[in-house]
Amino acid sequence: MSEFVFLYRLPTQPAATPQQMQQTLQKWRAWFDELEAKGQLVSLGQPLDKTNGGVVKDAKGTFSDGPYAETKDIVVGYSLVEAADLRHAMQLATGCPIYDQDGMVEVRPIMIM
Repeated sequence: MSEFVFLYRLPTQPAATPQQMQQTLQKWRAWFDELEAKGQLVSLGQPLDKTNGGVVKDAKGTFSDGPYAETKDIVVGYSLVEAADLRHAMQLATGCPIYDQDGMVEVRPIMIM
């Protein structure tokens, strides 16, 4: 088994209502519970602040404010999972509730150093 990071990406969206946020959170919890029950969730991870951050573009300190302001979507969180291979990890990602928000999951293998 290998470890993979799921990077959750969302396009910029209007603020959700408290009821919508609660429904979304319940879907996420159910999906994480399923991964955990199968022994595939290594770390739940954390959500990332969608409004704050920056990008350092070179060793001279050239930077821009905001998390990749020039892109149409931003990384809003991450998790670590365990899977047999990349294809298996990608199959695990198909159950993610982020697709209900027009988001996507970037699946990346963790390199062993």
